Amino acid sequence: MSALSHDRYCSEIVAQTNLLRASIEGADLTVPVPSCPGWNTGQLLRHLGGGQRWAEEMVRKRVTEPAPDDHFRDLSAYTHEDPAVLGPWLVEGAAQLAETLRGAGPDTKMWTPVTGGTTAFYARRFLHETVIHRADATLAIGKKFTVEEEVALDGIDEWMELGALPMHFEVHPWMRELLGPGRTLHFHATDTAPQAAAEWLVDLTGDAIVWRRAHEKAAVAVRGPLSDLLLIIYKRLPARTEGIQIIGDVELLDYWLERIGFG
Repeated sequence: MSALSHDRYCSEIVAQTNLLRASIEGADLTVPVPSCPGWNTGQLLRHLGGGQRWAEEMVRKRVTEPAPDDHFRDLSAYTHEDPAVLGPWLVEGAAQLAETLRGAGPDTKMWTPVTGGTTAFYARRFLHETVIHRADATLAIGKKFTVEEEVALDGIDEWMELGALPMHFEVHPWMRELLGPGRTLHFHATDTAPQAAAEWLVDLTGDAIVWRRAHEKAAVAVRGPLSDLLLIIYKRLPARTEGIQIIGDVELLDYWLERIGFG
């Protein structure tokens, strides 16, 4: 269940894109993005902006089947982008997406790539798509990435929900190899207040991937700042990073990180 309101998702798409625009001012966008091999920073941002425009069109047209998305995946034409051009283009696309999502509301029926089938999916998904690609770009150009606590909490929740969908076993049968006796992982943010309940338990011991917000013992525990946990589960930051404490079965953590993902 989403923790943020539909309007907040819409506002955050714009806010996160504005933060991204500010971070790339004067930057060299030809630098490679380690977390997105094969892309430089300008290509990454063309991918993000293209994705936002694709989602806006999907929502505006209330599509009932998937639409082509090749235009923001083939990035060969965007190797030398100018931040003075790219920044305003990104902000414009984010504003259009937010406006269209607000006009549609969260409950309008349409095609989505996962179960649910409403516009709410696109509001939440494109907030976190924007956050993570902001992290990709920010880190690539050598700046520090930060994200507001509520957004990071919801980002991990959304990742857990999408990553636990049964459809993954159909699309990627090898993900069943994650399941096994004693396989539990615990993620604990160390820089949040207790009322944030910033702890997640991933349970792989049954016949499905199960997760919950909980303070429980596990085969392996990962403790660190909330924003770092977000980046670790998205495989944007190595688990063995300064400030991250890993307790228990490190090999299980490595195995899980190797095989997880919903993108």
